[in-house]
Amino acid sequence: MSNTSQTVSFDLPAASPAPSRQLARKTMKHRGFMIGFLILLFVGLTALFAPLIAPYDPYRQDLLARLAPPVFLGGDWKHLLGTDALGRDYLSRLIYGARVSLLIGFTAALISAVIGTTLGVLGGYFGGKVDAVVMFIVSVRLALPATLVALAVVALFGGSLTVVVSVLGLLLWDRFAVVLRSATMQVRQMDYIAAAEVLGASLPRILFKDVLPNVMNQLIVIVTLEMAHAIILEAALSFLGLGVQPPTPSWGLMISEGKEMLLFESWLITIPGIALFILVFSINMLGDGIRDVTAPEGRN
Repeated sequence: MSNTSQTVSFDLPAASPAPSRQLARKTMKHRGFMIGFLILLFVGLTALFAPLIAPYDPYRQDLLARLAPPVFLGGDWKHLLGTDALGRDYLSRLIYGARVSLLIGFTAALISAVIGTTLGVLGGYFGGKVDAVVMFIVSVRLALPATLVALAVVALFGGSLTVVVSVLGLLLWDRFAVVLRSATMQVRQMDYIAAAEVLGASLPRILFKDVLPNVMNQLIVIVTLEMAHAIILEAALSFLGLGVQPPTPSWGLMISEGKEMLLFESWLITIPGIALFILVFSINMLGDGIRDVTAPEGRN
């Protein structure tokens, strides 16, 4: 008798990539996210290194070179985007204006996120009377038109950068509260929340370790939306003369200063207007991309 040996082979399933790698791969493939991210990265780096990039001091006046047209309209390469009515280099003011827009947008969105997230998470987690109080506060806020209130407050206290940021931050938190309240109510019903409560976990531990990480994607998306909203409101206030005050370079203020020359030197409005559109567009594209990439139904 001969013993026949047989080799048994087992086909092991291929190890799936780590969730972080899957997320990174999906992010790189999302065209809208990458477009928004790259544009915002370019604007952010330009604003950060403005002193090294700007060819001139944005406050320097040269009345002999006032209203010089940009290069694409036959101007001199000495001033690539021309000069304004006071002879200040338009490219330099545009670069420094990106600093103002990003600073106001990010800071106002951060203040709003802290206020709205706190109210939304508390209302959604506790429910009952706490939720009723939160929704009453939200209803009061929604009854106040943000633009009109901002105009009134800035007109009353002045249009400094600090006042504008504070006003916008205190007016744009309602969307955070509503969205995060709804998201927290859904998370509140999960088994791991009940398990943490049974095990005696403290309230701060449950809120910061179990609730907030599971509503973070909604929070990030709302931050991007409100950042774009704050930039638009700041530009509107500056255009009306109640936002950032001269000579601080602001895209809204540049549009306001150029409106008197609209029929003769339309590029004074077109250039900062296009810059404002591109910045807001990139932030919205980034927010939409984050929503698509992090949505549970879009995960593998």
